[in-house]
Amino acid sequence: MRAAIAFAAALLSAPGSRAELRTEHFDREPAGWEGINNRNTLFEPRGVEQNFGFSAETTHAGGAKGEIGGRINPAGEPAHYGFRLPKRLTGDMPFTAEGKMLVPKGAGHCLMGLYNVETLGGWRTPNTMVARINGRGESFHCHIEYTTARWRAGAGVIGEIVPGSRITPIEVPQGKPMTWKMAYTPAKDGSGEFTFEMAGGKAQCRIEPEHRKEGLTFTHFGLMPVLKSWDSGGEIWLDDLKINGAAFEFAADPGWDASGNRRTYQTLDIRPRFDFGWSNTKHAGGLKPGELGGLVFRGDCREPGRMGCYGDRIKPLSLNGPLEARGRVAVLRAVSDSTASIGFYHSVHSMKSNPSQKNATPMNYLGINIEGPSSEGFFFYPVCRPHGDDTAVSGYDKAPRIYPDGKTHEWRLRYDPKGGNGDGEITMSLDAQTCRMKLPPDFKTTGADFDRFGICTPWIDGNSVIVYFDDLVYTCAP
Repeated sequence: MRAAIAFAAALLSAPGSRAELRTEHFDREPAGWEGINNRNTLFEPRGVEQNFGFSAETTHAGGAKGEIGGRINPAGEPAHYGFRLPKRLTGDMPFTAEGKMLVPKGAGHCLMGLYNVETLGGWRTPNTMVARINGRGESFHCHIEYTTARWRAGAGVIGEIVPGSRITPIEVPQGKPMTWKMAYTPAKDGSGEFTFEMAGGKAQCRIEPEHRKEGLTFTHFGLMPVLKSWDSGGEIWLDDLKINGAAFEFAADPGWDASGNRRTYQTLDIRPRFDFGWSNTKHAGGLKPGELGGLVFRGDCREPGRMGCYGDRIKPLSLNGPLEARGRVAVLRAVSDSTASIGFYHSVHSMKSNPSQKNATPMNYLGINIEGPSSEGFFFYPVCRPHGDDTAVSGYDKAPRIYPDGKTHEWRLRYDPKGGNGDGEITMSLDAQTCRMKLPPDFKTTGADFDRFGICTPWIDGNSVIVYFDDLVYTCAP
């Protein structure tokens, strides 16, 4: 019997009979893995100054002495200053707020409106309904946006939005006090309308019924940074507020809730300062500490220093043979317009510099992206791009969602070169959800070579994801 089992095992491992798999639990730093720019040192730490809240003596916004505001610095680390609502508001309840505002001349990027102190983190921030003030020097743009409890979002602008085409904000003069009014009205059909008026302009945003049903719950009204990564800070000042009828003239300290709003520190969360690879942590659900992941920004193929990868050296693979990968994944934080990828790539071609960002997916790549438009949150979907200038294909429209909530998931990726009527097919699963993606007929003809498995940044620049993988099993030889 033992001889028969040994003979069968030998057949299964014989050359050409099946692909060879490798298992990595990351209980210690793997010796054979290669990192290129994955611990990016090209971007020095940047100083963050958060200095906003109650100000007893100033009158910037145009009222009597006393107002709120100050300097707000976009950063990845949460901070806020706000009025705790008498009771939690939801997307099923109407809301109004109004007051005076001054945005001094200069840069800046901050949020004003409803938020949930229990879910601060990332951008767009879940459970928010806010005006986003973006200082440009002499004028600012005013956007409005909401995000559900499940990271699905919508937006408007004082100006014009042509969905899928362009956004044209009106240039609102800085350095001049003005009045504003914010309102939200739920509709009987399950939708809702969010509006913001100032400087003679009006931004409107419809909350879709499907989004409202997912839930929006707010605990505070106030100020906070755009929670993505470091960017130039600026000032904003507010006075004479009315929040659902409650009036605040700020003649005395209102005693609002605050966290992180009065501090100066150094941050390494700087776009695109990659910080991923082996980590002696335990987020993805492995039995022991040790996993793969970290802070993953989108790359930028126009500059070598703005791309990165960290992967295991594997024997040459191609689209002519089967490929497989599986393991555990947990997303801790995700920012709009970001991508994190894991899969099979080429150490040279996938890291090739290119003056154009026409293709977001690296050349010679087959794997999984964590990505999605703001309106839909974040998907976990298969993607493939062959060698050359061919555009990548993805299973984006059929993919399951993944949430940046730190929960562990099981995932699997399989490529069958004989599937899809012989053109090749990728099957992917996240827990019990699955999707399939057929490759175009010319992909196998064009060809793709893979000599690494791991994390490889996209070719188009953008924001970041904090993600971890563990207990990986993947094809390492034909």
